[in-house]
Amino acid sequence: MLQTKSEDGEDNGESRLLNQAVFKDDDKLLASLLSQDRYRKFINSRSGWGIPGTPLRMAASRGHLRCLEVLLAHGAEVDSLDVKAQTPLFTAVSGKYLSCVLALLKAGANPNGSMYNNCSPVLTAAREGDVEILKELLRHGAEVNARSKVLLWASNASVSSGPLYLSAVYGHLDCFKVLLLYGADPNYNCTDEKLFRRIKQPKTVMEMCLRHGCGVEYVQLLIDFGANVYLPTLIIEKSTKQNEAVELLLKERGCPKSLMSQCRLAIRMHLKKINKMHCINDLEIPPVLKNFLIYRTAPSRSLTF
Repeated sequence: MLQTKSEDGEDNGESRLLNQAVFKDDDKLLASLLSQDRYRKFINSRSGWGIPGTPLRMAASRGHLRCLEVLLAHGAEVDSLDVKAQTPLFTAVSGKYLSCVLALLKAGANPNGSMYNNCSPVLTAAREGDVEILKELLRHGAEVNARSKVLLWASNASVSSGPLYLSAVYGHLDCFKVLLLYGADPNYNCTDEKLFRRIKQPKTVMEMCLRHGCGVEYVQLLIDFGANVYLPTLIIEKSTKQNEAVELLLKERGCPKSLMSQCRLAIRMHLKKINKMHCINDLEIPPVLKNFLIYRTAPSRSLTF
């Protein structure tokens, strides 16, 4: 009942055979089937139990790279949706299949996933702490302040579950750094005005880091990347980590940033505005200035574009 009919004719088991080949990761059989017109007609047909999807979705969700490449080579729709409005890229990100993610992005997959899905590839990668996948998504133009349609509840307050917030509360410091490097808003990490109107008192990323005891490293990064240090409501609890972070924040309030740091923030803000944040390494400036703009003080320890 869940099998769909192709506009080009009735499905007499072609979809099932295509899915079986993908399920078994038999790329040679799959290529042989798709060399025949009667099978190619069903390359984008959704079928199967549970969550009906296309053969490409199955390949992406199981990490079967060879089958995925065969399907793409034969014209599979790269951003086809399943019944949950998830794209093949989204399922590959969820499964942490970096090679499939790269293949789909190379084939032109939308790095933001589907607008009809409550989640997105960037949100998923940030929550799961998959820094390499996150970097590839952002390199291919994914929105760093990914639109979140779902509110989370923390400390009796509703907050926007943006990628920066998720990477912090789940303890993924590397993802937190990467998001900031690619221009994530260090204050609210949300650009959806409709969502903001549903929150009576929006919480900053800084405040949520303090509430969750994320540690001084997160607070220092937010300060370095230009967070407004006067926005958070300071709530001092017993956590030693939080007290260290609060002390750092209070110190920053009493000592304005150096002119050099303010210049870096101004340049990065302009690059973000013109959607050129990923082009820093292409700027015709000395390497030492490039390193400064991407906070690369020690190449062996830092994350770069």
